[in-house]
Amino acid sequence: MVLKKLNTVWVFGDQLNRQIGAMAAATPATHRVLMIESKQKLASRPWHIQRAHFLICSMRRFADELRLEGFEVDYRRSSSMRTGFLDHVTDHSPSTVEVTEPNSYSARQLVISLNCTVVKSNQFLCHPDDFELFSAGKKSFKMEDFYRWQRKRLNYLMDGDQPVSGQWNFDEDNRLPPPKTGHDRWATPQLTSLDEVDQQVLKDLPNKVWGKVPDGTWATTRTGALQRLDYFITHLLPVFGEHEDAMLNSNWHLAHSLLSPYLNNGLLLAREVADAAETAFRAGKVPINSAEGFIRQIIGWREYIWNFYWRYMPEYATRNSLNATRELPPLFTKPSLTKMSCLNTVLQNVEQHSYSHHIERLMVLGNFALISGVNPQQFTEWMWNSYIDAAEWVMVPNVVGMSLYADGGVLATKPYASGGAYIDRMSNHCKGCAYDRKKRVGDDACPFTNLYWDFMLRHQETFVKNPRVARQVRAAQQLSDVNDVQTTAMNILKKLDSGIL
Repeated sequence: MVLKKLNTVWVFGDQLNRQIGAMAAATPATHRVLMIESKQKLASRPWHIQRAHFLICSMRRFADELRLEGFEVDYRRSSSMRTGFLDHVTDHSPSTVEVTEPNSYSARQLVISLNCTVVKSNQFLCHPDDFELFSAGKKSFKMEDFYRWQRKRLNYLMDGDQPVSGQWNFDEDNRLPPPKTGHDRWATPQLTSLDEVDQQVLKDLPNKVWGKVPDGTWATTRTGALQRLDYFITHLLPVFGEHEDAMLNSNWHLAHSLLSPYLNNGLLLAREVADAAETAFRAGKVPINSAEGFIRQIIGWREYIWNFYWRYMPEYATRNSLNATRELPPLFTKPSLTKMSCLNTVLQNVEQHSYSHHIERLMVLGNFALISGVNPQQFTEWMWNSYIDAAEWVMVPNVVGMSLYADGGVLATKPYASGGAYIDRMSNHCKGCAYDRKKRVGDDACPFTNLYWDFMLRHQETFVKNPRVARQVRAAQQLSDVNDVQTTAMNILKKLDSGIL
């Protein structure tokens, strides 16, 4: 009997779904599946242990699911992706190796160099080819323009050609600080018991991983991810909207979905997530501001960042328009070194959960890195190492463009800098903090408040020309205590560099 020669589908660790690209048409009778764990990549950086565990465990479980379906899976733990690929070809001599368009620039360069058959990806709702149709002929555009275009073409929250309720965006309604009571409605996510697969992955991880070991918060199967989706839609989405930008020192997730890891590695697909939110709204179970705010994150911002990455990489990752040169401060790896309540809380949560929600990333961590002048590439690396949902396409635009304004305003039209007043308004961090958010000078001046004004003074020539922040620059120039502000800033930054603030 002559055995039929199988072609290969090479599945990357962030494409773990039968419906993505090349896997959608593959069958056990026609294709063998190749999956590669790169020891080189695992050892290349100090990953948070929950991030590394999540990615590897999800890969191994997906391979097991494919085997149960009847696929022959060549799962390799190789020194590198290239070596694993070449060894597979030597052992199996496939006629073709099909691969879905990878989700990073370097991986795409790799598969091109290996002469793989590249299949167009459907993992995102707006392929770069579609984005070109949206942007064609436009000298400039904003995320809001893209989001409305997406709403129309994908038919989310629409009544004909008009938005449900007659309003496109409820962002202004979704900026309330946390309520003083009722915090129990933001329930703790479901947990999954660790099994022998989890334990083996933990044994196989390199020694330089850090952070709290996994406790079952993060699912590593599609079944578990679908359960997390149902949990969010049922319990948290109804109260998500108005407090989506709020922060609490007693709750690390509030009503946020915690679905981004599954979207980013393929266990969930964007369409099914957005569909679930729309269905809940249409059934009267979710208010419009919650449904719209969440769907905007999925089909708007996420897809915009994805396409922004492909439009500007690889040069974009190296940008540093503000010439920020400060080394990553020690407190980012040892949060106990800071007395700042907001920073300490968020960094402790990253250490405990490999996660913090979007406003904490932008307006606490990113804001602080911006106004203290942290090197954008070092901060990107730290975020990439630390967050369970991190990927290059996520972190590079969000850090270089959105958080640190290192692209000079290509992505964001203003720097997202703020003082302690914003933190106080949107959180309960300032109560009992060692620093006084109302003070900009002196030993107990809030570092956010002081460095905000110092940042405006340091970059006044750049930002006085920006209509969105020119007023703040002029206010900084007119401060009666400019010299004291700058002296206090020098002292704060000296403490920051020494490791204790």
